[in-house]
Amino acid sequence: MSQSSVFLLMVGGQIESAEFPDFDDIYCKYCFTFGPDWLVTSGLDEGLTQVTKKSRDDRQQFVWNFPLDITFKTTNPFGWPQLIVHAYGIDAFGTDVVRGYGVTHVPITPGRHKIRIPMFVPESSSQLQKLTAWILGRRPEYVDVRVLAQGEGREVTRVRSQGFLTVSFNVVMKDMKKLGYDVIPSEMSTSVIPESVGPNSGGTTET
Repeated sequence: MSQSSVFLLMVGGQIESAEFPDFDDIYCKYCFTFGPDWLVTSGLDEGLTQVTKKSRDDRQQFVWNFPLDITFKTTNPFGWPQLIVHAYGIDAFGTDVVRGYGVTHVPITPGRHKIRIPMFVPESSSQLQKLTAWILGRRPEYVDVRVLAQGEGREVTRVRSQGFLTVSFNVVMKDMKKLGYDVIPSEMSTSVIPESVGPNSGGTTET
């Protein structure tokens, strides 16, 4: 790629927490999926969090605060990166079973973003398969989780909602405007910040 024809997307953040009220002892795997014109220039495009227990307060949250840090370069925005997260736990037989899958696009505007991702699990296509899966301790799973970022074939998969997962992103972009892409909303680029709002005003904002 010619350096004059590429832009950079720098993504930081955290896999912060999740809500799975019926379970305990959960960890997450994650991966980024992206188009053929995208290259990872630094950081990790997949990883594994630590195991965490559910909090004992009213929120009953699983907290990881696991860091994300990756930089991409590309010549065009087609195939914009998506984050796929799949959570696992231990069932009554001591087997690792999936507790939820979730997917979200990396935000397309720079700044800090917090996203609450709905999680889901695939279901057996029949009661007999469901019973067999429970007896053998082998629940339905995706062979390749990257299929979640695609549209093809997903309509034939039976799924059930199960929990939520919260991810924060810190997005920085470089040289997009040179290639003709304006990702800052017009109302932000022309807005005037009141004097009462600033680093000494005591207020906080969050996208």
